[in-house]
Amino acid sequence: MDISQYKIEAEPFYEAQSNEVELYEAAYAARLPVMVKGPTGCGKSRFVEHMAWKLDKPLITVSCNEDITAADLVGRYLLDSEGTRWVDGPLTLAARYGAICYLDEIVEARQDTMVVIHALTDHRRELPLDKKGELVKAHPDFQLVISYNPGYQSMMKDLKQSTKQRFCAMDFDYPTKEKETEILMKEAGIDNDMAAKLVEIGEAARKLKGHGLDEGISTRLMVYAATLIGQGIAPVDACKMALVRPITDDVDIRETLDSTIELIFGE
Repeated sequence: MDISQYKIEAEPFYEAQSNEVELYEAAYAARLPVMVKGPTGCGKSRFVEHMAWKLDKPLITVSCNEDITAADLVGRYLLDSEGTRWVDGPLTLAARYGAICYLDEIVEARQDTMVVIHALTDHRRELPLDKKGELVKAHPDFQLVISYNPGYQSMMKDLKQSTKQRFCAMDFDYPTKEKETEILMKEAGIDNDMAAKLVEIGEAARKLKGHGLDEGISTRLMVYAATLIGQGIAPVDACKMALVRPITDDVDIRETLDSTIELIFGE
C-alpha cells in the first residue's frame, strides 16, 4: 500500500523552545516511543507534524476520544459487495508500512483500548491482530507518539504506569513572551507591537488559572485573534471573540478579561 498520502509536503511552522528537536531526533533514531505532555494549544501537535516533515516520514494522526475502541485502532472486517474483507486501522497501517503514528490526547481513550499499544512499545515491536490471526512486525521506520494535557488528569483519566513507562517523555509549556511574540508575527503576519499586546493579554489570563479558569489562553487562540485582526476586525472585538469567549462563560471572569483587553488597547 502507498502511504505517501500521509506525508507532510509543506513545512509546518514551529518555533523551537529549547532542545526538543534534537531530543526527538535522537528518540526517532533509536525508534523509541515518545510521550509529549503540555497544556492545550501550546504546540504539541504542531511539533509532531514538524518533526514528521523534518524526518520525511508519513504521519498518521488519531484524535482519541472515550468512544474509540481497539478495533478503531487496529482494524476490522467489513462487508462489501464482494464479501468480507479486512481493513487495517491507523495503528496497523503505521506499523505495517513504516509511518509515525500519533495518538493525540490519549487519556481521552478508554484504558482497555490502550492495551493494544503495549507490544509495539517494547522490544517486541509487534502488533497482534487477534481477529485476523496475524502478527504484524513493525516496519523499521515505525514510531509511536502520544500526547496529553496533564492539567486534565484525574483518577478516572490518566495513563496506567504500565503504559507510561513504555515511553520517553517531553514536557511542553507555553513559549516565553519573546518567543510567543515571534510566533504570532510569523503565523499571522501582524507587527511586533500588536503581537506583544496579545501576549500581554494571554499572560494576564494565565495568571487566573486555578482562580476561575481551568486553562489559560493558549498560543493557538492568540494566533486566532491575530488572524481576525489581520482580516480587519477591531483588536478589542477580535480578542473578545478569540481569547475570552472560548475559555469561559463566567460573567465575572469575562468582565475582568474584557477590561484587561480594553485597557491594553487603550479603549
